[in-house]
Amino acid sequence: MASLGQIIFWGMIVMIFVAAGLIILILSVSFAVQGLGGSQATVDSNNKWPIGNLGEDVILSCKFKTSTNSRELTSQVSITWKKKGLSEVVYSYNKGAVQLTEQNPQFKDRTQLFSDAIGGGNASMLLRNVKMKDEGVYYCSVNAPSGSGTDSVNLRVAAFSAPKFKWVNTTLMAEGERWFPKPDVLWLDVNDNVLNESETSFFNNSAGITRFISSLQQITLNDSYTCIIQNHLVKAVSRATVKDIEISTRTFFSFSTAAAPPILLPQRHVLAATTSFFFWIYQLT
Repeated sequence: MASLGQIIFWGMIVMIFVAAGLIILILSVSFAVQGLGGSQATVDSNNKWPIGNLGEDVILSCKFKTSTNSRELTSQVSITWKKKGLSEVVYSYNKGAVQLTEQNPQFKDRTQLFSDAIGGGNASMLLRNVKMKDEGVYYCSVNAPSGSGTDSVNLRVAAFSAPKFKWVNTTLMAEGERWFPKPDVLWLDVNDNVLNESETSFFNNSAGITRFISSLQQITLNDSYTCIIQNHLVKAVSRATVKDIEISTRTFFSFSTAAAPPILLPQRHVLAATTSFFFWIYQLT
């Protein structure tokens, strides 16, 4: 009969072989995954729900994974942008050359890539002079030495502008020249309390773009007031400080990052909870 020491010895040998087999299996799976990664490069977007302002430019974000040891040669990269529902391409770039023979007429002279950044994995497209019919789902497809892939970007279209303020006697007036969809307008005092002493009139042009004039009565000099303008896509928060002979204002824009509309609430902390980024405009009138 085998001694206890022999049993322990052979048991350790078996465990060593089992452990070695597991290590080999793990390494094999790892190399297989890396091999698949080489055939399908990561293609994604930093902003899958961009909002384009009517008449202005918008960037549809798209990036792809490049080789780890060097930048991709643009002559070896192909990028195609398409829009859901259209048979023709929006933009096509094939191995260093722009190919627009099959471009949809809707996008003629309105699209371009950032050619200097393609080698670093940037396949984003600039869309100029945004129109209402540009709204929809776009597909960015990349074929590069490091692999290939496709990702989608859902472009939403709105119209928005910073309000202009003026002060007449004891009334503070805010005028928004272009908004779509029609927004809600709300006034707050310096402590973020809702002010009900306001009246807002809306006017629509033939294109459905809304202009509004909102008046806040019985204001106090040297106090600050906030005008919130918001629809389900865009929110503008304008802080106006009324002084003796002038009004200083700052406007912050924020944008919905999902299909669901944000909730219109006066608390300032809601702004960060419902949006991913903002920018501001400073005015002195």
